[in-house]
Amino acid sequence: MSAMACVALAVLMGYAIQRGGTCTVAALEEVVQQRRWTRLRALLEASLWVFGGLVLLRALGRLPQLPMGYPLHWYTAVGGALLGLGALINGGCVFGVVARIGSGQWAWLATPPGFLLGYGLLERWAGVAAIMPQALPGWLRAIPMGWGLLVVAALLARLAWLLWRAAGHWRQGKRGWSPHQATLVIGLVFLLLFVNVGAWAYTDVLAELAGGRFMQLGLRGWLLPAMFAGALYGGWAAGLWQHRWPSLVTLARCFCGGLLMGAGAVLVPGGNDSLILFGMPLLWPNAWLAFASMCAVVLLALWLRELWPRARGRSHARLPAGR
Repeated sequence: MSAMACVALAVLMGYAIQRGGTCTVAALEEVVQQRRWTRLRALLEASLWVFGGLVLLRALGRLPQLPMGYPLHWYTAVGGALLGLGALINGGCVFGVVARIGSGQWAWLATPPGFLLGYGLLERWAGVAAIMPQALPGWLRAIPMGWGLLVVAALLARLAWLLWRAAGHWRQGKRGWSPHQATLVIGLVFLLLFVNVGAWAYTDVLAELAGGRFMQLGLRGWLLPAMFAGALYGGWAAGLWQHRWPSLVTLARCFCGGLLMGAGAVLVPGGNDSLILFGMPLLWPNAWLAFASMCAVVLLALWLRELWPRARGRSHARLPAGR
């Protein structure tokens, strides 16, 4: 695949993230406030699409070289918690940042510099993640050819269902993307880019920039601005640009949120985009632990935020008349 085609795929990924409103914090807010799992299931489905693609590539003998994995350790949970806390302060995870910038919410332009600083500072203080000698998971090496056929059948059935649902929405005049449609595109684009340029997530690119390894990026370095360009086009096409400058408070919040997410990405290692699109599909335990820790922190904070007004309301109701 040519370099221009890869850049076009990155543009499509950014467009899908913006149009689908892809964000882990938004997904967990939906769980707490509406008792719905639509967005969270869509994010996990993106991992399933990548998982299926990896199984198929292995069965066909076309699986590229995988990066080394990382061991399971307590600092993985701490890193996930920092990712969750940073996403809460920031008002969105790393996917959510792309969606917000694409919608013209310019304060979130402060998040990537914060991520760079947080990652760079903690990486210099403690490089804690030791690389495992096992590059290819054992279950993926031993995958039988028959599994590839089953995966193809399951993916085609799911794809047909999503296309049928999308056609129904278009007939009803609905032009937005559902979370499942967006994450389908994100997962498939990630697989195509993985085959052509290797494992790529935009937090990985930021991590290499923070470590001064920008000369090693090559084509992957162009995918980052292309992805944001796709998100900006998606927001502009939908008429979502807000055309107002952010306050200093919002800028500081986004920068500090990015700072914490960058520090968490050192400990995991990786941001929640690389967890969902690479670590979790490969069934790496540290990726699942980090994602669970991140979700637990966000859910706890959201639950406390929901509980606090109710508790205050009950305490005021118990006050004697006249107080």
